[in-house]
Amino acid sequence: MAPPTNPTGFNMKTFTDAATSPQWRAKDPWAKNEAWRYTGPFTRWNRFKGAFPGFGIAVVAFTGYVIFEQLFLKDSHGHAEAHGEKH
Repeated sequence: MAPPTNPTGFNMKTFTDAATSPQWRAKDPWAKNEAWRYTGPFTRWNRFKGAFPGFGIAVVAFTGYVIFEQLFLKDSHGHAEAHGEKH
């Protein structure tokens, strides 16, 4: 069974085939103007790297704080030990 026809006569497959054909790409007047978006500092990798600018420093700082807290900020008077039968 064939897919139903579009009442407007628009065929998406024909459109995508025509839009991605090499002949159309060669004639695209905006191709040069759009090329800068995908080169140099605007490549996909560079945009991804810039998405979280302080994340690496934050991870190192947080890890250092957790280590410092575990080593040096111990509870010296034992609150947890007093919660026995008499408390």
